[in-house]
Amino acid sequence: MGVGDPLTRVPRMRLDELLDELQVRIDEVRGTRDRVHSLLEAVVSVGRELDLAQVLRRIVEAGALLVDAEYGALGVIGPDGRTLSQFLTVGLTDEEITEIGPLPAGHGLLGEVIRHPEPLRLTDLGAHSSSHGFPAHHPPMRTFLGVPIRVRDEVFGNLYLTDKRGGIDFDTEDETVISTLSVAAGVAIDNARLYEGSQRQQRWLKANAEITESLLSGASRPAVLELIARRAREITTARLADIAMPVAGVDGLVVEFSVGPEARARQGLVVPFSGTLSGAAHRAGKPVTAVPASADDHYPAEAQVQDGLGPAVAVPLGTSGGESRGVLLLARAAGEPAFGEGELEPLVAFAGQATIALELAERRRDAEQIALLEERDRIARDLHDLAIQRLFATGMTLQSAARLVEHEGAAERVGRAVDDLDETIKIIRSTIFGLRTKDRESGPGLRARAARAVGDAATTLGHPPRLSMEGLLDTDVPPQIADHVMAVLGELLSNAARHAQANRVGVTLKAGRGEVVLTVSDDGKGIPAQGAQERRSGLRNLAERAQGLGGSFTHERPDEGGTRLVWRAPLPTGN
Repeated sequence: MGVGDPLTRVPRMRLDELLDELQVRIDEVRGTRDRVHSLLEAVVSVGRELDLAQVLRRIVEAGALLVDAEYGALGVIGPDGRTLSQFLTVGLTDEEITEIGPLPAGHGLLGEVIRHPEPLRLTDLGAHSSSHGFPAHHPPMRTFLGVPIRVRDEVFGNLYLTDKRGGIDFDTEDETVISTLSVAAGVAIDNARLYEGSQRQQRWLKANAEITESLLSGASRPAVLELIARRAREITTARLADIAMPVAGVDGLVVEFSVGPEARARQGLVVPFSGTLSGAAHRAGKPVTAVPASADDHYPAEAQVQDGLGPAVAVPLGTSGGESRGVLLLARAAGEPAFGEGELEPLVAFAGQATIALELAERRRDAEQIALLEERDRIARDLHDLAIQRLFATGMTLQSAARLVEHEGAAERVGRAVDDLDETIKIIRSTIFGLRTKDRESGPGLRARAARAVGDAATTLGHPPRLSMEGLLDTDVPPQIADHVMAVLGELLSNAARHAQANRVGVTLKAGRGEVVLTVSDDGKGIPAQGAQERRSGLRNLAERAQGLGGSFTHERPDEGGTRLVWRAPLPTGN
């Protein structure tokens, strides 16, 4: 038989087929080997990281690479178990993400894997009953593979992959590879969360120690509030941190300190009790979270105080009578992960330590205030029992001696000395009234306000004015009249600084005999007959202010020169 014999051609064709089939099997084995090798590399790459954000990023990148998908995403399920609190993507540019708009919240087809945490593989995702289509500017996608990621038997999130390159469908092997990756991803996420939790706990302990140290070193209450807000913001990577306190007479919480965007504008802001995260935490006395707060239907008023921010948590600072003594609000940027249970526990513990710190600061302030008041009372007693009595006795002695002085000039000098002693006694009595006045910080009285205004005027005048106060200014003068007195005092001191060119300015404030009298005198050039229009207008306003209260305003030029301005107003009967 020759080579071209049909009997020899048949075995040769069969051999070629077997060789081709063997080559295909070899290629399949080599492909499987390469894919297993790639899977192992992906598992090692994912497990190498300890930073949770990097772990999540590597998971979605590894998943897209393993199955040759054009797009990939990882959605982290929020605390409610129904929506996504975080969504990381691969394959989309920053410009495309911006054009698409808000990231998915877990509705439609993405929510299908949340509701049914099992692998889902589709040849046309648009044909699925749960698909709601794509938003504007979203690239078209056809094939789909979704796999849940479990951490300790709890679904942490889902890995989504779309559009296998080459226009082919995802197969069973792709599903197996991604399912295997999800198991390794769950272990890596768990390790990263444990590491992150230990690091966070260490930072909380350090922050608590820092607050305690600041208190022991004598830091003020505002300084402690600032430290609490800043450390809480840093540790939780929040964009905004507010500390709001309830204030008597205000229907809401007042922001005492704020860190973050528009912090200065937020300080002093009134946060309503109803419809806000802080208000809910204040009334409930326990932490309250929202994702995001400004768009949560439970807190409709939140957008008015912190619009545009993402996940937030409000933690009460101690409780009294079922309500908090204050609230620490933390809010992250939009798209950031929500505050989880692992973060709330150390945050609540930190808030408890912060509450103790604030109480210690308040107790120390009260103790210092009591010590100050006791010291003032002691000084007042000493002034009254020693200084005034001695001055009075000296004045009596001089008055008696004056009768024995025959020289007219000497007798006149002794009389002036007695008058000076009487004036000194009045000044000391005024000082005693001031020392015995209640704590100025809780509500400055007229005496303290006048003293502060006169002290501040020293800078513009170039010298300190001489101040004398008599009578029960803080008790006899009502707040409304006290406000008028302060406005008049400010205007008169301002006029003296701008126009008088004086070397000496004296201020006398008296309350008694049914009226309050303010006198400002100087040794300047006086008020000319045709003075500046601005000054005349200012004096006319002061006169109208006095007349509106039933009082009067006069100005005169003493014989020794200068100007004496007297503003008086009657006090209500019963004072």
